[in-house]
Amino acid sequence: MTDEKNLDEQTSDVEADQQNAETEAQVDAVQSDEERIAQLEDQLAKAQEDALRAAAEMQNIRRRAEQDIQKAHKFALEKFAMDLLAVLDSLERGIEVSSPDDENIRPMREGMELTYKLFLDTLKRFQVVRIDPQGEPFNPEEHQAMAMEESAELEPNSVLKVFQCGYSINGRLLRPAMVVVSKAPAAAE
Repeated sequence: MTDEKNLDEQTSDVEADQQNAETEAQVDAVQSDEERIAQLEDQLAKAQEDALRAAAEMQNIRRRAEQDIQKAHKFALEKFAMDLLAVLDSLERGIEVSSPDDENIRPMREGMELTYKLFLDTLKRFQVVRIDPQGEPFNPEEHQAMAMEESAELEPNSVLKVFQCGYSINGRLLRPAMVVVSKAPAAAE
């Protein structure tokens, strides 16, 4: 009977050990599942964050591309307009040197004046604006000072003469106006 009792105890111990092992395995499995769930949740959060970043980056790229397209449309004529300014300057000089009193060249002068006006109007339609700062305060962002002269009529730092008008396209400076800037007359000694 002792043997049977020992055998029963051993069987009970083995069964208890098996139950303990099964319980431990279940606990390990639950812990393993919880760890796996935590890992998957971390991966999901990272994937969601990456997706949000990618969407934001795409939106930024789209916005930058739209801005580049707008600038390209706005300033596409910049180089062409800059090249045309030399032609406009030649017309101005031709008008300046031709005498309005000479009857022989009057028709040619009038044609040059009409061509000049038409040229300015055409440039204006394409947002190329003339900068003629005669008498205005000197602005280094739009004017290039070629010289300074004393003047009692104008305040110091005003544009006294304009050698060459400036031009801008859509608010961007194409060419600064070349000017003579006034300065206060020297004190008489």
